[in-house]
Amino acid sequence: MCCSVMSKTNESLSSSLPVVVKENIVLTDKEKQIFDHLRQVLHPFSLETKLRVAGGWVRDKLLGKEYYDIDIALDDMLGREFCEKVNEYLVSTGEKTQGIGVIQSNPDQSKHLETARMRLFDVWIDFVNLRSEDYCESSRIPTMQFGTAEQDAYRRDLTINSLFYNINTCSVEDFTGRGLDDLKSGRIVTPLPPKETFLDDPLRVLRAIRFSARFEFEMVGDLKVAAADNDVKSAISDKISRERIGHEVDLMVRGNQPTKAMDYISELGLLWVVFTLPESCKSLISKEHDRACVQYINLAWRHMRGVGSSLSDDQMRLYLYASLFLPLRKTVYIDNKKKTVPVVNYIFRNSLKLKASDADDVTRLHAVAEKVLTLIPAVLSGEDKQTGEICWETEVIDVHPSLKLRILLGLLLREIKDFWRTALLLSTLMYKNDSSVEVIEGDLEKKRQVFREVEQEILKLGLHKVWEIKPLINGKDIIRLLELDKGGPVVSEWQRKLIQWQLAYPSGTVDECIDWMQTQAQLKRART
Repeated sequence: MCCSVMSKTNESLSSSLPVVVKENIVLTDKEKQIFDHLRQVLHPFSLETKLRVAGGWVRDKLLGKEYYDIDIALDDMLGREFCEKVNEYLVSTGEKTQGIGVIQSNPDQSKHLETARMRLFDVWIDFVNLRSEDYCESSRIPTMQFGTAEQDAYRRDLTINSLFYNINTCSVEDFTGRGLDDLKSGRIVTPLPPKETFLDDPLRVLRAIRFSARFEFEMVGDLKVAAADNDVKSAISDKISRERIGHEVDLMVRGNQPTKAMDYISELGLLWVVFTLPESCKSLISKEHDRACVQYINLAWRHMRGVGSSLSDDQMRLYLYASLFLPLRKTVYIDNKKKTVPVVNYIFRNSLKLKASDADDVTRLHAVAEKVLTLIPAVLSGEDKQTGEICWETEVIDVHPSLKLRILLGLLLREIKDFWRTALLLSTLMYKNDSSVEVIEGDLEKKRQVFREVEQEILKLGLHKVWEIKPLINGKDIIRLLELDKGGPVVSEWQRKLIQWQLAYPSGTVDECIDWMQTQAQLKRART
Protein backbone atom coordinates (compact mmCIF):
# COMPACT_ATOMS: atom_id res chain seq x y z
CA MET A 1 0.00 0.00 0.00
CA CYS A 2 1.41 3.37 -0.99
CA CYS A 3 0.18 6.87 -0.41
CA SER A 4 -0.10 9.96 -2.50
CA VAL A 5 1.14 13.32 -1.24
CA MET A 6 -1.30 16.20 -0.80
CA SER A 7 0.00 19.70 0.00
CA LYS A 8 -1.56 23.13 0.17
CA THR A 9 1.20 24.51 -2.03
CA ASN A 10 3.73 23.25 -4.54
CA GLU A 11 6.15 26.09 -3.86
CA SER A 12 9.72 24.74 -3.58
CA LEU A 13 12.41 26.04 -1.29
CA SER A 14 16.05 26.12 -2.25
CA SER A 15 18.64 24.64 0.13
CA SER A 16 22.26 23.70 0.12
CA LEU A 17 21.35 20.43 1.84
CA PRO A 18 19.13 18.41 -0.52
CA VAL A 19 17.52 15.43 1.19
CA VAL A 20 16.19 12.26 -0.42
CA VAL A 21 12.48 12.14 0.39
CA LYS A 22 10.31 9.30 -0.85
CA GLU A 23 7.39 10.16 -3.11
CA ASN A 24 5.24 7.53 -1.43
CA ILE A 25 4.95 6.03 2.02
CA VAL A 26 5.28 2.25 1.76
CA LEU A 27 3.63 0.47 4.65
CA THR A 28 5.02 -2.66 6.24
CA ASP A 29 2.74 -5.71 6.50
CA LYS A 30 2.23 -4.96 10.19
CA GLU A 31 1.27 -1.35 9.48
CA LYS A 32 -1.20 -2.50 6.80
CA GLN A 33 -2.83 -4.83 9.32
CA ILE A 34 -3.13 -2.10 11.93
CA PHE A 35 -4.49 0.58 9.60
CA ASP A 36 -6.94 -1.81 7.89
CA HIS A 37 -8.22 -2.83 11.31
CA LEU A 38 -8.70 0.78 12.42
CA ARG A 39 -10.63 1.63 9.24
CA GLN A 40 -12.89 -1.38 9.78
CA VAL A 41 -13.88 -0.02 13.18
CA LEU A 42 -15.49 3.07 11.59
CA HIS A 43 -18.24 1.50 9.46
CA PRO A 44 -20.25 -0.60 11.99
CA PHE A 45 -20.69 2.46 14.21
CA SER A 46 -21.23 4.94 11.33
CA LEU A 47 -18.26 6.96 12.57
CA GLU A 48 -17.04 9.82 10.40
CA THR A 49 -13.82 10.08 12.40
CA LYS A 50 -10.73 10.95 10.39
CA LEU A 51 -7.80 8.81 11.51
CA ARG A 52 -4.39 10.38 11.03
CA VAL A 53 -0.90 9.25 11.99
CA ALA A 54 0.90 12.31 13.31
CA GLY A 55 4.44 13.59 13.57
CA GLY A 56 7.62 11.54 13.63
CA TRP A 57 6.27 8.41 11.94
CA VAL A 58 5.30 10.37 8.83
CA ARG A 59 8.60 12.27 8.72
CA ASP A 60 10.77 9.19 9.11
CA LYS A 61 8.79 7.05 6.67
CA LEU A 62 9.23 9.76 4.01
CA LEU A 63 12.96 9.76 4.78
CA GLY A 64 13.07 5.99 4.28
CA LYS A 65 13.61 5.25 7.97
CA GLU A 66 11.62 2.86 10.11
CA TYR A 67 9.75 4.43 13.03
CA TYR A 68 8.02 2.23 15.55
CA ASP A 69 5.94 4.73 17.56
CA ILE A 70 2.55 5.19 15.96
CA ASP A 71 0.50 8.13 17.25
CA ILE A 72 -3.06 8.38 15.94
CA ALA A 73 -4.74 11.81 15.95
CA LEU A 74 -8.57 11.88 16.03
CA ASP A 75 -10.64 14.81 14.81
CA ASP A 76 -13.90 14.33 16.74
CA MET A 77 -13.38 12.21 19.86
CA LEU A 78 -10.99 11.43 22.68
CA GLY A 79 -8.49 8.63 22.34
CA ARG A 80 -10.11 6.68 25.17
CA GLU A 81 -13.50 6.85 23.42
CA PHE A 82 -12.10 5.49 20.17
CA CYS A 83 -10.29 2.65 21.97
CA GLU A 84 -13.61 1.65 23.53
CA LYS A 85 -15.11 1.53 20.02
CA VAL A 86 -12.22 -0.70 18.91
CA ASN A 87 -13.04 -3.14 21.71
CA GLU A 88 -16.75 -3.06 20.83
CA TYR A 89 -15.79 -3.98 17.27
CA LEU A 90 -13.58 -6.83 18.50
CA VAL A 91 -16.48 -8.23 20.55
CA SER A 92 -18.76 -8.10 17.51
CA THR A 93 -16.26 -10.11 15.46
CA GLY A 94 -15.59 -12.62 18.22
CA GLU A 95 -12.06 -11.44 18.81
CA LYS A 96 -10.35 -10.87 22.12
CA THR A 97 -10.62 -7.35 23.49
CA GLN A 98 -7.51 -5.39 24.41
CA GLY A 99 -6.66 -3.50 27.56
CA ILE A 100 -6.82 0.29 27.37
CA GLY A 101 -4.21 2.34 29.16
CA VAL A 102 -5.09 5.97 29.80
CA ILE A 103 -2.24 8.39 30.41
CA GLN A 104 -3.74 11.39 32.11
CA SER A 105 -2.71 14.89 31.13
CA ASN A 106 0.20 16.19 33.22
CA PRO A 107 0.99 19.80 32.26
CA ASP A 108 3.97 19.96 34.62
CA GLN A 109 5.61 17.26 32.51
CA SER A 110 4.53 18.77 29.16
CA LYS A 111 1.73 16.25 28.81
CA HIS A 112 -1.16 18.53 27.88
CA LEU A 113 -3.71 16.01 26.68
CA GLU A 114 -5.06 12.69 27.85
CA THR A 115 -3.63 9.86 25.74
CA ALA A 116 -5.07 6.37 25.38
CA ARG A 117 -2.89 3.35 24.60
CA MET A 118 -3.91 0.04 23.11
CA ARG A 119 -1.96 -2.92 21.77
CA LEU A 120 -2.91 -4.03 18.25
CA PHE A 121 -1.05 -6.82 16.46
CA ASP A 122 1.65 -6.68 19.16
CA VAL A 123 2.26 -2.95 18.59
CA TRP A 124 1.42 -0.24 21.12
CA ILE A 125 -0.64 2.54 19.52
CA ASP A 126 -1.28 5.93 21.11
CA PHE A 127 -4.58 7.72 20.42
CA VAL A 128 -5.16 11.43 21.08
CA ASN A 129 -7.52 14.10 19.76
CA LEU A 130 -6.46 16.92 17.46
CA ARG A 131 -6.07 20.17 19.37
CA SER A 132 -5.50 23.86 19.25
CA GLU A 133 -3.58 25.72 21.95
CA ASP A 134 -3.64 29.12 23.61
CA TYR A 135 -0.77 30.16 25.88
CA CYS A 136 -0.56 32.78 28.60
CA GLU A 137 2.61 34.77 29.21
CA SER A 138 3.53 33.27 32.59
CA SER A 139 3.28 29.58 31.72
CA ARG A 140 4.19 27.09 29.04
CA ILE A 141 0.98 25.19 29.88
CA PRO A 142 -1.63 25.98 27.20
CA THR A 143 -5.40 26.07 27.29
CA MET A 144 -6.38 23.06 25.19
CA GLN A 145 -9.47 22.44 23.05
CA PHE A 146 -10.51 20.32 20.10
CA GLY A 147 -9.04 21.65 16.89
CA THR A 148 -8.88 21.00 13.17
CA ALA A 149 -6.02 19.14 11.53
CA GLU A 150 -4.70 22.48 10.24
CA GLN A 151 -4.77 24.07 13.70
CA ASP A 152 -3.01 21.01 15.10
CA ALA A 153 -0.33 21.20 12.40
CA TYR A 154 0.41 24.87 13.10
CA ARG A 155 0.75 24.27 16.85
CA ARG A 156 3.55 21.71 16.22
CA ASP A 157 7.16 22.56 17.00
CA LEU A 158 8.58 22.24 13.46
CA THR A 159 7.18 22.02 9.96
CA ILE A 160 8.88 18.65 9.37
CA ASN A 161 6.96 17.31 12.38
CA SER A 162 3.62 18.78 11.27
CA LEU A 163 2.85 16.23 8.54
CA PHE A 164 -0.03 13.77 8.81
CA TYR A 165 -0.73 10.44 7.16
CA ASN A 166 -4.47 10.17 6.61
CA ILE A 167 -5.42 6.52 7.17
CA ASN A 168 -8.88 7.06 5.62
CA THR A 169 -7.49 8.33 2.30
CA CYS A 170 -4.00 6.78 2.38
CA SER A 171 -2.39 10.16 1.77
CA VAL A 172 0.15 12.48 3.36
CA GLU A 173 -1.28 15.85 4.35
CA ASP A 174 0.84 18.99 4.65
CA PHE A 175 -1.46 21.60 6.15
CA THR A 176 1.28 24.20 6.74
CA GLY A 177 2.30 24.02 3.09
CA ARG A 178 5.92 23.88 4.24
CA GLY A 179 6.51 20.49 5.80
CA LEU A 180 7.35 18.53 2.66
CA ASP A 181 9.45 21.28 1.12
CA ASP A 182 11.40 21.84 4.34
CA LEU A 183 11.97 18.11 4.64
CA LYS A 184 13.31 17.96 1.09
CA SER A 185 15.43 21.06 1.62
CA GLY A 186 16.82 19.89 4.95
CA ARG A 187 15.60 22.95 6.85
CA ILE A 188 14.52 23.37 10.45
CA VAL A 189 11.61 25.84 10.43
CA THR A 190 8.74 26.58 12.80
CA PRO A 191 5.17 26.65 11.40
CA LEU A 192 4.53 30.04 13.04
CA PRO A 193 7.03 32.90 13.64
CA PRO A 194 9.88 31.35 15.68
CA LYS A 195 9.98 33.76 18.60
CA GLU A 196 6.24 33.41 19.11
CA THR A 197 6.60 29.63 18.85
CA PHE A 198 9.46 29.51 21.35
CA LEU A 199 7.86 31.85 23.86
CA ASP A 200 4.68 29.75 23.72
CA ASP A 201 6.72 26.64 24.51
CA PRO A 202 10.48 27.20 25.07
CA LEU A 203 11.16 23.45 25.01
CA ARG A 204 10.81 23.75 21.24
CA VAL A 205 14.23 25.46 21.12
CA LEU A 206 15.90 22.28 22.35
CA ARG A 207 13.79 20.12 20.04
CA ALA A 208 14.84 22.29 17.08
CA ILE A 209 18.49 21.80 18.07
CA ARG A 210 18.04 18.05 18.52
CA PHE A 211 16.37 17.50 15.15
CA SER A 212 18.86 19.77 13.40
CA ALA A 213 21.73 17.70 14.79
CA ARG A 214 20.03 14.34 14.24
CA PHE A 215 19.18 14.89 10.58
CA GLU A 216 22.02 17.35 9.89
CA PHE A 217 19.39 19.87 8.77
CA GLU A 218 20.00 23.61 8.72
CA MET A 219 18.29 25.84 11.26
CA VAL A 220 17.09 28.88 9.33
CA GLY A 221 18.41 32.31 10.27
CA ASP A 222 15.32 33.78 11.93
CA LEU A 223 14.93 30.63 14.02
CA LYS A 224 18.52 30.93 15.31
CA VAL A 225 18.00 34.62 16.09
CA ALA A 226 14.86 33.78 18.05
CA ALA A 227 16.55 30.88 19.90
CA ALA A 228 19.35 33.21 21.05
CA ASP A 229 16.94 35.97 22.11
CA ASN A 230 17.18 36.97 25.78
CA ASP A 231 13.40 36.75 26.23
CA VAL A 232 13.50 33.16 24.95
CA LYS A 233 16.46 32.33 27.22
CA SER A 234 14.50 33.64 30.20
CA ALA A 235 11.50 31.60 29.15
CA ILE A 236 13.65 28.44 28.98
CA SER A 237 14.80 29.10 32.55
CA ASP A 238 11.40 30.08 33.92
CA LYS A 239 8.79 28.03 32.05
CA ILE A 240 10.31 24.58 31.45
CA SER A 241 10.73 21.93 34.10
CA ARG A 242 14.30 20.78 34.56
CA GLU A 243 13.17 17.16 33.98
CA ARG A 244 12.04 18.05 30.45
CA ILE A 245 15.30 19.86 29.72
CA GLY A 246 17.25 16.87 30.98
CA HIS A 247 15.20 14.52 28.82
CA GLU A 248 15.89 16.54 25.66
CA VAL A 249 19.61 16.85 26.43
CA ASP A 250 19.82 13.11 27.09
CA LEU A 251 18.21 12.38 23.72
CA MET A 252 20.87 14.59 22.11
CA VAL A 253 23.73 12.83 23.89
CA ARG A 254 22.31 9.41 23.01
CA GLY A 255 21.75 10.47 19.39
CA ASN A 256 23.85 10.05 16.29
CA GLN A 257 25.32 13.60 16.35
CA PRO A 258 25.83 14.57 20.01
CA THR A 259 28.70 16.96 19.28
CA LYS A 260 26.69 18.91 16.72
CA ALA A 261 23.92 19.36 19.26
CA MET A 262 26.37 20.75 21.85
CA ASP A 263 27.92 22.99 19.20
CA TYR A 264 24.50 24.48 18.46
CA ILE A 265 23.67 24.95 22.15
CA SER A 266 26.96 26.82 22.60
CA GLU A 267 26.64 28.90 19.41
CA LEU A 268 23.19 30.08 20.49
CA GLY A 269 24.53 31.13 23.89
CA LEU A 270 22.45 28.51 25.69
CA LEU A 271 25.11 26.36 27.37
CA TRP A 272 24.70 27.77 30.87
CA VAL A 273 20.97 28.29 30.36
CA VAL A 274 20.67 24.54 29.84
CA PHE A 275 23.43 23.44 32.23
CA THR A 276 22.64 25.84 35.05
CA LEU A 277 25.22 26.32 37.79
CA PRO A 278 25.01 27.06 41.53
CA GLU A 279 24.71 30.79 42.14
CA SER A 280 28.06 30.89 43.93
CA CYS A 281 29.87 29.45 40.90
CA LYS A 282 28.47 31.60 38.11
CA SER A 283 31.19 34.23 38.47
CA LEU A 284 33.86 31.52 38.16
CA ILE A 285 32.70 30.38 34.72
CA SER A 286 34.04 32.28 31.70
CA LYS A 287 33.67 32.06 27.95
CA GLU A 288 36.84 29.97 28.03
CA HIS A 289 34.95 27.30 29.95
CA ASP A 290 32.16 27.45 27.36
CA ARG A 291 34.59 26.89 24.50
CA ALA A 292 36.59 24.26 26.38
CA CYS A 293 33.51 22.17 27.22
CA VAL A 294 32.40 22.06 23.60
CA GLN A 295 35.92 21.43 22.31
CA TYR A 296 36.41 18.55 24.73
CA ILE A 297 33.24 16.72 23.71
CA ASN A 298 34.19 17.18 20.05
CA LEU A 299 37.68 15.82 20.70
CA ALA A 300 36.25 12.98 22.77
CA TRP A 301 33.91 11.98 19.92
CA ARG A 302 36.76 11.98 17.37
CA HIS A 303 39.10 10.24 19.81
CA MET A 304 36.66 7.41 20.48
CA ARG A 305 35.85 6.88 16.82
CA GLY A 306 39.54 6.96 15.88
CA VAL A 307 40.49 4.43 18.54
CA GLY A 308 37.68 2.12 17.50
CA SER A 309 37.00 1.08 21.08
CA SER A 310 33.57 -0.52 21.43
CA LEU A 311 31.66 1.00 24.33
CA SER A 312 28.15 0.06 25.38
CA ASP A 313 25.44 2.67 24.85
CA ASP A 314 25.55 3.67 28.51
CA GLN A 315 29.35 3.81 28.59
CA MET A 316 29.38 6.04 25.51
CA ARG A 317 26.68 8.28 26.98
CA LEU A 318 28.56 8.79 30.26
CA TYR A 319 31.87 9.19 28.40
CA LEU A 320 30.38 12.06 26.40
CA TYR A 321 28.94 13.72 29.49
CA ALA A 322 32.27 13.29 31.30
CA SER A 323 34.20 14.82 28.41
CA LEU A 324 31.75 17.73 28.10
CA PHE A 325 32.27 18.59 31.77
CA LEU A 326 36.02 17.89 31.94
CA PRO A 327 36.86 21.62 32.28
CA LEU A 328 34.59 21.73 35.37
CA ARG A 329 35.92 18.59 37.05
CA LYS A 330 37.82 20.52 39.76
CA THR A 331 35.16 23.19 40.31
CA VAL A 332 33.24 22.76 43.56
CA TYR A 333 30.62 24.64 45.58
CA ILE A 334 29.27 24.57 49.13
CA ASP A 335 25.76 23.09 49.30
CA ASN A 336 22.97 23.80 51.79
CA LYS A 337 24.44 21.26 54.21
CA LYS A 338 27.81 23.07 54.14
CA LYS A 339 29.37 20.18 52.20
CA THR A 340 31.85 20.67 49.37
CA VAL A 341 30.27 19.21 46.25
CA PRO A 342 31.50 18.99 42.62
CA VAL A 343 29.65 21.37 40.29
CA VAL A 344 29.22 18.45 37.87
CA ASN A 345 27.14 16.74 40.54
CA TYR A 346 24.88 19.82 40.72
CA ILE A 347 24.42 19.85 36.93
CA PHE A 348 23.19 16.26 36.86
CA ARG A 349 21.02 16.40 39.96
CA ASN A 350 19.63 19.94 39.70
CA SER A 351 20.06 21.29 36.17
CA LEU A 352 19.11 18.14 34.28
CA LYS A 353 17.34 16.13 36.99
CA LEU A 354 18.95 12.96 35.66
CA LYS A 355 19.64 9.87 37.76
CA ALA A 356 21.76 10.34 40.87
CA SER A 357 23.85 7.40 39.65
CA ASP A 358 24.74 9.42 36.51
CA ALA A 359 26.21 12.17 38.69
CA ASP A 360 28.12 9.61 40.74
CA ASP A 361 29.40 7.74 37.68
CA VAL A 362 30.65 10.86 35.89
CA THR A 363 32.41 12.29 38.97
CA ARG A 364 33.96 8.84 39.53
CA LEU A 365 35.10 8.76 35.89
CA HIS A 366 36.75 12.15 36.37
CA ALA A 367 38.53 11.01 39.54
CA VAL A 368 39.75 7.69 38.10
CA ALA A 369 40.80 9.32 34.82
CA GLU A 370 43.01 11.73 36.79
CA LYS A 371 44.65 8.79 38.56
CA VAL A 372 45.15 6.81 35.34
CA LEU A 373 46.74 9.93 33.89
CA THR A 374 49.48 9.78 36.55
CA LEU A 375 50.25 6.15 35.63
CA ILE A 376 50.54 6.64 31.87
CA PRO A 377 54.24 7.72 31.94
CA ALA A 378 55.18 4.57 33.90
CA VAL A 379 53.25 2.35 31.47
CA LEU A 380 54.79 3.97 28.41
CA SER A 381 58.36 4.07 29.73
CA GLY A 382 58.32 0.67 31.37
CA GLU A 383 60.24 2.24 34.25
CA ASP A 384 58.60 1.05 37.45
CA LYS A 385 60.45 3.61 39.54
CA GLN A 386 58.08 6.29 38.21
CA THR A 387 55.25 4.77 40.25
CA GLY A 388 57.05 5.89 43.39
CA GLU A 389 56.09 9.47 42.63
CA ILE A 390 52.35 8.71 42.70
CA CYS A 391 50.34 9.79 45.73
CA TRP A 392 46.68 8.79 45.93
CA GLU A 393 46.39 8.90 49.70
CA THR A 394 46.47 5.09 49.54
CA GLU A 395 49.31 3.14 51.10
CA VAL A 396 50.64 0.38 48.86
CA ILE A 397 52.15 -2.78 50.35
CA ASP A 398 55.90 -3.28 50.20
CA VAL A 399 56.62 -5.26 47.02
CA HIS A 400 59.26 -5.30 44.31
CA PRO A 401 59.00 -2.09 42.21
CA SER A 402 58.14 -4.18 39.13
CA LEU A 403 54.86 -5.26 40.81
CA LYS A 404 53.71 -1.87 42.00
CA LEU A 405 52.31 -0.77 38.64
CA ARG A 406 50.18 -3.91 38.49
CA ILE A 407 48.77 -3.14 41.95
CA LEU A 408 47.98 0.49 41.12
CA LEU A 409 46.32 -0.33 37.80
CA GLY A 410 44.40 -3.18 39.40
CA LEU A 411 43.07 -0.94 42.18
CA LEU A 412 41.79 1.57 39.63
CA LEU A 413 40.10 -1.09 37.53
CA ARG A 414 38.46 -2.57 40.62
CA GLU A 415 37.09 0.89 41.37
CA ILE A 416 35.75 1.65 37.88
CA LYS A 417 35.02 -1.93 36.70
CA ASP A 418 33.54 -2.21 33.16
CA PHE A 419 34.08 1.53 32.64
CA TRP A 420 37.88 1.21 32.62
CA ARG A 421 38.17 1.78 28.87
CA THR A 422 35.91 4.81 29.25
CA ALA A 423 38.21 6.21 31.96
CA LEU A 424 41.26 5.41 29.82
CA LEU A 425 39.77 7.31 26.87
CA LEU A 426 39.29 10.34 29.14
CA SER A 427 42.81 10.03 30.54
CA THR A 428 44.45 9.87 27.12
CA LEU A 429 42.26 12.76 26.00
CA MET A 430 43.83 14.85 28.80
CA TYR A 431 47.35 13.45 28.30
CA LYS A 432 49.82 16.31 27.67
CA ASN A 433 46.96 18.72 26.97
CA ASP A 434 47.45 22.43 27.46
CA SER A 435 44.74 24.71 28.78
CA SER A 436 43.65 25.88 25.32
CA VAL A 437 42.34 22.40 24.39
CA GLU A 438 43.46 23.09 20.83
CA VAL A 439 44.56 19.68 19.55
CA ILE A 440 45.46 19.09 15.92
CA GLU A 441 44.64 15.76 14.28
CA GLY A 442 48.25 14.60 14.52
CA ASP A 443 48.27 15.12 18.28
CA LEU A 444 44.97 13.28 18.54
CA GLU A 445 46.54 10.32 16.76
CA LYS A 446 49.33 10.31 19.37
CA LYS A 447 46.68 10.18 22.09
CA ARG A 448 45.05 7.24 20.33
CA GLN A 449 48.40 5.46 20.24
CA VAL A 450 48.83 6.07 23.98
CA PHE A 451 45.35 4.59 24.56
CA ARG A 452 46.25 1.46 22.60
CA GLU A 453 49.55 0.98 24.43
CA VAL A 454 48.00 1.33 27.89
CA GLU A 455 45.06 -0.88 26.91
CA GLN A 456 47.47 -3.57 25.69
CA GLU A 457 49.48 -3.37 28.93
CA ILE A 458 46.31 -3.86 30.99
CA LEU A 459 45.34 -6.86 28.87
CA LYS A 460 48.89 -8.28 29.04
CA LEU A 461 48.81 -8.01 32.84
CA GLY A 462 45.48 -9.87 32.87
CA LEU A 463 43.68 -7.03 34.66
CA HIS A 464 40.72 -6.51 32.31
CA LYS A 465 38.32 -8.41 34.65
CA VAL A 466 40.24 -7.84 37.87
CA TRP A 467 37.15 -6.65 39.78
CA GLU A 468 35.82 -10.21 39.61
CA ILE A 469 38.68 -11.54 41.75
CA LYS A 470 37.39 -12.99 45.03
CA PRO A 471 39.44 -12.51 48.22
CA LEU A 472 41.47 -15.61 49.15
CA ILE A 473 40.84 -14.92 52.83
CA ASN A 474 37.57 -13.55 54.22
CA GLY A 475 37.03 -11.31 57.24
CA LYS A 476 36.21 -14.13 59.64
CA ASP A 477 39.39 -15.99 58.71
CA ILE A 478 41.44 -12.81 59.22
CA ILE A 479 40.04 -12.46 62.76
CA ARG A 480 40.77 -16.14 63.50
CA LEU A 481 44.25 -16.33 61.97
CA LEU A 482 45.48 -13.08 63.53
CA GLU A 483 43.73 -13.82 66.82
CA LEU A 484 41.86 -10.52 66.83
CA ASP A 485 39.16 -9.77 69.37
CA LYS A 486 36.66 -8.46 66.83
CA GLY A 487 36.22 -6.99 63.38
CA GLY A 488 36.28 -3.32 62.43
CA PRO A 489 38.87 -1.01 60.87
CA VAL A 490 41.76 -3.40 61.51
CA VAL A 491 40.07 -6.15 59.50
CA SER A 492 39.17 -3.70 56.71
CA GLU A 493 42.80 -2.60 56.53
CA TRP A 494 43.98 -6.21 56.18
CA GLN A 495 41.37 -6.91 53.50
CA ARG A 496 42.72 -3.93 51.53
CA LYS A 497 46.30 -5.19 51.90
CA LEU A 498 45.37 -8.76 50.92
CA ILE A 499 43.68 -7.58 47.72
CA GLN A 500 46.90 -5.73 46.88
CA TRP A 501 48.88 -8.90 47.56
CA GLN A 502 46.59 -10.84 45.20
CA LEU A 503 47.06 -8.16 42.54
CA ALA A 504 50.83 -8.43 42.90
CA TYR A 505 50.82 -12.24 42.91
CA PRO A 506 47.87 -13.41 40.77
CA SER A 507 49.02 -17.04 40.97
CA GLY A 508 49.47 -16.96 44.73
CA THR A 509 47.80 -19.66 46.84
CA VAL A 510 45.74 -19.35 50.02
CA ASP A 511 48.64 -20.74 52.10
CA GLU A 512 51.09 -18.24 50.59
CA CYS A 513 48.66 -15.43 51.27
CA ILE A 514 48.25 -16.54 54.91
CA ASP A 515 52.03 -16.80 55.36
CA TRP A 516 52.51 -13.28 54.02
CA MET A 517 49.74 -11.85 56.23
CA GLN A 518 51.05 -13.52 59.39
CA THR A 519 54.61 -12.42 58.64
CA GLN A 520 53.48 -8.84 58.12
CA ALA A 521 51.45 -8.96 61.34
CA GLN A 522 54.49 -10.19 63.29
CA LEU A 523 56.67 -7.43 61.80
CA LYS A 524 54.06 -4.85 62.76
CA ARG A 525 53.89 -6.14 66.35
CA ALA A 526 57.67 -6.11 66.56
CA ARG A 527 57.79 -2.47 65.47
CA THR A 528 55.18 -1.42 68.05
